[in-house]
Amino acid sequence: MAEARRLAHPPSVGTSLALGIVPLSFIGDDVTFGEWVDHLITIATEQDFPVWRAQGTVFRGWTKVKNGDVEDGLSLLRSGLGAYRATGAEIVVPHFLALLARAYEITEQIKEATTQLNEALQIVERTGERWFVAELYRHKGQLLLRQRHADGAEELYHKALSIAQEQEAKLWELRAAVSLARLCRDHGRRGEARDLLAPVYGWFTEGFDTPDLKEAKALLDELNSVREHVRGSRRKPEPADAPRRARSTSIANRDAGSSR
Repeated sequence: MAEARRLAHPPSVGTSLALGIVPLSFIGDDVTFGEWVDHLITIATEQDFPVWRAQGTVFRGWTKVKNGDVEDGLSLLRSGLGAYRATGAEIVVPHFLALLARAYEITEQIKEATTQLNEALQIVERTGERWFVAELYRHKGQLLLRQRHADGAEELYHKALSIAQEQEAKLWELRAAVSLARLCRDHGRRGEARDLLAPVYGWFTEGFDTPDLKEAKALLDELNSVREHVRGSRRKPEPADAPRRARSTSIANRDAGSSR
């Protein structure tokens, strides 16, 4: 990005923004993400790059949703996605559909959210663009859980976790592990939840200030604290007169020894 700006070459700057903005949309750095969205829309409008302008519109919609302006955000997500697909572009569309699904979920439109995710998965199967597929299955599981279909949700969480591990996609693996661990916890399987999440979280050596790792740590700390509480409650309490009895026994043993 820095090199593209140094060259002052609009297509290079636009390409760097368009590529770099995708991971920014899900790692939680909202300030940088918002700045890049504004910059992408500006350069796309000035240079008449319709694909990037549409992409910027989608991400501006997502920014509004995250900031609480869900109605305007949904409108921009829909219009941006429509404009993007009108150019013939299809790459990253599953991610855009997932953002739209999340916005629908926030507004309690679960059926519409599920429709968007199903379409995204169909595109994945047709195009082979699988970098985001684990997260699609996890999100679909989340929607099933909201509809009280815990067994179906658990199955999709396991599927998401398996795909993420196969791809060595650590962020998706962490998210799937957190979702699955939380479900296990809520169904009384706390030990299973801890054993599942601990090694996934333990793999990370940086990024502990990001929302995903903070969420994982909070859940893991909760599971560990409950485990220690259970261990403590299982210890047999020492009788109140134990020290006095121990001293008496010691004196008796000493006297017995001296009388020999």
